[in-house]
Amino acid sequence: MTTPTLAEQPHVTPAATPEAARRKRRVPYWLLLPGILWLLVFFAAPLVYQASTSVQTGSLEEGFKVTWHVATYWDALTEYYPQFLRSVGYAATATALCLVLGYPLAYLIAFRAGRWRNLLMVLVIAPFFTSFLIRTLAWKTILSDGGPVVSALDSLHVLALTDALGVTEGHRVLATPLAVVCGLTYNFLPFMILPLYTSLERIDGRLHEAAGDLYARPVTTFRKVTLPLSMPGVVAGTLLTFIPATGDYINAELLGSTDQKMIGNVIQSQFLRVLDYPTAAALSFILMAAILAMVTLYIRKSGTEDLV
Repeated sequence: MTTPTLAEQPHVTPAATPEAARRKRRVPYWLLLPGILWLLVFFAAPLVYQASTSVQTGSLEEGFKVTWHVATYWDALTEYYPQFLRSVGYAATATALCLVLGYPLAYLIAFRAGRWRNLLMVLVIAPFFTSFLIRTLAWKTILSDGGPVVSALDSLHVLALTDALGVTEGHRVLATPLAVVCGLTYNFLPFMILPLYTSLERIDGRLHEAAGDLYARPVTTFRKVTLPLSMPGVVAGTLLTFIPATGDYINAELLGSTDQKMIGNVIQSQFLRVLDYPTAAALSFILMAAILAMVTLYIRKSGTEDLV
């Protein structure tokens, strides 16, 4: 019986040592460590500090002390609930307008733009190259009382209708709910278009062809094929629009009046002007909890629990 040569012997991989196996299992955690540290320092720690601030009592002169005064939450809610409701209403209206305006544009870019697709996408994100504040100030000029937009709306008797609906007042747009909603819609529209485009662009065009082969009309194809497959983009876009719009205060500050103040304006005023830090912190936590509850309910109702 001959002994097999070295080349003929089967290759045997040496078993990994327990230490090597442990090092391999620790690699993902080491990769996550920078992100975890970032969240702990810049999110968790400030959150704990604000939670502590919300149950303090005192004044700026005497100092604030933790007295576990949880009644601050109820006092803040009962005093400023109109601003809460107004913020939710403005944000929901702006989100609906962004969806109505953004879906056709995202559909056009995804399926009809052709070689113009990249240019249209650049135009969608181009406003981000300008300051949020400057863009909002531009709308203050656009909607000025003597501007062409207001003159055109007045000549078409649109302002008479909006005055009757209570969204404008005295045939003017500035310092009205309509101006605030217009500013929110414009500033957050790209946040709606980008997720919609991403979701629509992933849809296989052969599905549309198959629907046509089965004699489905374009409306039926959209209702049965395109819209259901684009629902992740719809949900993501509405969340990316509604959440920051609810806490926004720039648009209400520049385009509205004291009657259009949102909860973000109240929090900003309590922090920087009134210097009532416990009330400001309590309002921030109430806003965060309310948004979290609404978003969770919305996701579950829309059938996309995998996003939670």
